[in-house]
Amino acid sequence: MRLLVAGGDRVDAGKTTFAVGLASRLGGGRPDEPADSPAGGDGPSAFKPRAGNDYWFDHDDVRAAAADGRLFGKDVRLLTDVAGGIPEERNPIHRLWRPTPGRTGMLGEPNRTFLLDRVRTAEGDVWVRNANADLPDLVRDRFPVEGARPVDSVAAFNDAMRDLHLPALERVADRVRAADVALVESYADIADPLPGADVDYDAVAVVDPGRARVYDGARWEDVRAAVAGSDAEGKLEERVERVVGTVEPASTHPLPALPGEVRADPGRVADANREAYDALLAAAGRST
Repeated sequence: MRLLVAGGDRVDAGKTTFAVGLASRLGGGRPDEPADSPAGGDGPSAFKPRAGNDYWFDHDDVRAAAADGRLFGKDVRLLTDVAGGIPEERNPIHRLWRPTPGRTGMLGEPNRTFLLDRVRTAEGDVWVRNANADLPDLVRDRFPVEGARPVDSVAAFNDAMRDLHLPALERVADRVRAADVALVESYADIADPLPGADVDYDAVAVVDPGRARVYDGARWEDVRAAVAGSDAEGKLEERVERVVGTVEPASTHPLPALPGEVRADPGRVADANREAYDALLAAAGRST
């Protein structure tokens, strides 16, 4: 069974809280479970193929990971705390951004630019840095930027993406397909973090503040492919908004606002979102 959790909003949709509760509902795993095996046997293998942090807005998270020379976000850490696995394996591509108010970054993002990418390859982590950006001292001190692959243009970044990023996504897609139960969390408001990888989702949950919409996985992927953009860099990803504007959900379910002490307990999140999880698993053809 393969489940996808996507967000209706670019930020703060609530998809990680939803995904963590779903991982608990599916049985969780063992924190020391190897990244390339189903976590905990009957539990889910959880993945967040792509993620990012902003050096300014997520500074505490950046500092916490950088203390060990590692780069990953709290979302994948929360998922692996429940479902097991190594964060860098479950989140093979992680990007560090910084704000650039009033300016467009090298990759076309308004008001921010990328500083550094960590890409988990078969041999370990490889780093890609923006050669046009001034890196903060913390980044230079904590990460191996001197040995990072420099990119100074979109063309150079696309070369790095073909060499590093796409193979990394193919490897994680292989793991998703091989898992008995796979839970994939997308990032921002992207409809599928593994486009073109032939991952057949059984069901999809789109999470917004206050609600979850459940979709048949095959129908979701058909519509996503139909509204796909061009082959230009940055256009291979379809936004959730484009997909949900074309296909009706199988069902829609309220999600309660949860206080911090509940969000910190995956089991309590699972209880609070029981109705939505029941519907998602039913859509996937799994008995609840």
